[in-house]
Amino acid sequence: MKKFLLVIPMMFALAIAVGGCATKGDLEEAQAREKAIAAKADQAAMDAEEAKMAADEAILKANEAIERAEEAEQRAIERERIAAEKERIAEEKAQKADEAFQQSMKK
Repeated sequence: MKKFLLVIPMMFALAIAVGGCATKGDLEEAQAREKAIAAKADQAAMDAEEAKMAADEAILKANEAIERAEEAEQRAIERERIAAEKERIAEEKAQKADEAFQQSMKK
């Protein structure tokens, strides 16, 4: 009877030990999950790199657009300056013509 009581816990412990160990199928499944996760991580890294490259390209294009806008602004300012100068010259000519007219009227 004592042997019987000793055998039952031993068999129970053996059953737990055997049932608790990972089987070859479990190990292969875990390795397959690990490979899938690694593949997803690699894809995510590649996607992130592509996104970074696209962002860098967008920044470059934006900087080029800013440069073009600044150049256009400078050209507009220069045109405005030239127009103001032409207007001043035209006013001076008109004033001289008016003075000449006034001089001719006095005679």
